[in-house]
Amino acid sequence: MTENSTNSMETLPDATSERIESNLGQSERLSAEALNSPISTEHGDEKFNGVEISKLTKRQLKKYHKYMQWQKAKKEKRSKEKQKSKEKRKHAKLNNIDLGPSRKELKRKTMEASPCQTAVCIDLSFEDLMIDKDMAKTVKQILRVYTENRRASAPMQLHLSSFKGRSKEEMERHNGYQHWDIHFHESHYLDIFPRDKLVYLTSDSDNVIHNLEDDKVYIIGGLVDHNGHKGICYNKAVEEGIAHGQLPIGEYFWMKQRKVLTINQVFEILIRVSEGKTFKEAFELILPRRKEIVSLTKTPEKTKCD
Repeated sequence: MTENSTNSMETLPDATSERIESNLGQSERLSAEALNSPISTEHGDEKFNGVEISKLTKRQLKKYHKYMQWQKAKKEKRSKEKQKSKEKRKHAKLNNIDLGPSRKELKRKTMEASPCQTAVCIDLSFEDLMIDKDMAKTVKQILRVYTENRRASAPMQLHLSSFKGRSKEEMERHNGYQHWDIHFHESHYLDIFPRDKLVYLTSDSDNVIHNLEDDKVYIIGGLVDHNGHKGICYNKAVEEGIAHGQLPIGEYFWMKQRKVLTINQVFEILIRVSEGKTFKEAFELILPRRKEIVSLTKTPEKTKCD
């Protein structure tokens, strides 16, 4: 894991505020309150997206202001959620309702203490292929992966490779991520794991995976592409000379389109199988119930071929 670092909260100095206001027109001025709002940075230096505050352009200043407002709204939302959670726990206690593992129990369920040694690595080397919106979606899916692993009875060994650049910048929107129980790596997965232990998961592979092996590292492509880069993970695995395989969805379900799942869906299937469920049971739990996905125990409707 990356080394723990403490987030610091800094207020913009008066000189910086004057500099910002002098760069803006009357209609674009930031309020004094927004200028003096604290902003969280990893190392405590006064920067926004890697640029010193005093050197921001008008467009960057607008983004900076928007970010400050978002931070404020986020704190207010978190406060409301805390209150709601408190009321929920109180209601559950009065009515003997099980709310799942407590925070204390979750802290004990670490990857280090887990009997499950099967590793999953999310490959974040595709940032050049995604627009900002899709990069944000990718990180959001990783947050769901982390939550799912934390709540598992036996967490899998979760790694992020090529964690740098835009993916890291997007992750930094989530305060405290450095303390999460994830192995963060700036390096490529080939520089982290033995080549013969890697298996790239891709729906384009002819190899079907029926069992998870404890000594393997299953790679999930960290890419939200809306089917825009067909075969990219498969081709990458072939070029790098590493094993590849697909989950056995086609053996149990008929799907109208390509069997492309989200990052968190793939991980949730793997975690369920690692807990002892069959792939079929895991698919039934995780896959969305849509017309495009039909169990092979049923007769699929005829569709027009494209």
